[in-house]
Formats: sequence, structure tokens, C-alpha cells
Amino acid sequence: MQNGKEQQADWSRVDAMSDEDAFANARGDPDNPPKSREQVRASARMPQVKVIRRALQLTQEEFSARYGIPLGTLRDWEQARSEPDQPARAYLKVIAVDPERTAAALAKGVA
Repeated sequence: MQNGKEQQADWSRVDAMSDEDAFANARGDPDNPPKSREQVRASARMPQVKVIRRALQLTQEEFSARYGIPLGTLRDWEQARSEPDQPARAYLKVIAVDPERTAAALAKGVA
């Protein structure tokens, strides 16, 4: 905020930037420096729910129903509005490793 007013992004200026300008700008941000390749490689891998769902050839609605994940939550994860918490990440890994047995185990619990 500047002088009590929220600063707005100048999207025309952003659109006019070359990729090199954008990278230089990002590298020069002391509050949020880009990660090195080594830092990216060392970071924990986030299961990509959209990749898992598409590999299973399921719609969002089908994946949601099959694995008991609320549709809104699934959409939020896929659109990066939120991230799965630790138990959800573990569950997504289980789905990715053995989707059929995961779905079968869940179906056994339904009356």
C-alpha cells in the first residue's frame, strides 16, 4: 500500500515485458528470490491431482465420487487455489500407486 491506497498491477507493462525482462525482474526481487535448480530438486514433490485424475481417464466428478474427495476441494487443488494438506497428499500418493485397490477398499466401506 502506498499513501493508504492499494497498489494495482500495471498489466500492460507486464504484458510488454520480454521473458528475459521478467526473469531479471524476478531474480532482482529481494523478498522472493527464485529457487535454484538444486533447491527445486530437493523440495518435496506435491502429488499433482490433475495428472493422476487424467491418467485414470476420469472426470473431476468421477474422481471425486470414486475417491470421496469433495468436488470443490478437488477443483481448488487442480486450479491451485489451495493445496492438499499432509494427509491428503499421502492419500493422493496411495491413489497414484494403486488406484483400483484404493477404490475397492473405499467401496467395501459403503453400505
